Amino acid sequence: MGGAVYFSWPDPNAPPNWQFLGYISNSKPSAIFKISNLKKNHEFVNSNLGIFGVGKISHFAQIGVSVEPLIVIEQQIAAVAATTTNSFMEFVQKMLTSFVNYVTSFTVTQAQMTPNPTENFVPLSTLQGWYETFERRLQQNPNFWKS
Repeated sequence: MGGAVYFSWPDPNAPPNWQFLGYISNSKPSAIFKISNLKKNHEFVNSNLGIFGVGKISHFAQIGVSVEPLIVIEQQIAAVAATTTNSFMEFVQKMLTSFVNYVTSFTVTQAQMTPNPTENFVPLSTLQGWYETFERRLQQNPNFWKS
């Protein structure tokens, strides 16, 4: 068994919305949980009010600990990790697409170019090739950029 640790931001207009932080157990008797990146209730899509029952509206931040089998806690950890990875991949893909769209908005044909000896030019095909390679590597291993 272990203690699943949850956190709820105060929201004077809604009941507590519990977000899983992590766990403690005999093999992991202490932990530090970061709450700076957690979403406020109005930003949080997945409502999980049933964890500690339907709560009354609260003006205080709350911490909840639920004693659960370690197998259940491990499933929650895997779900959080998958969500984080999916959000990261979605962000990176949108950022890269935005970058490529921005750069391609400045394209001109070779006939339209004005000679400027102080400016460098990169073929658009080079940018497109880099984008495709980066996207493929990201699909294969979302953490490739860390190494």
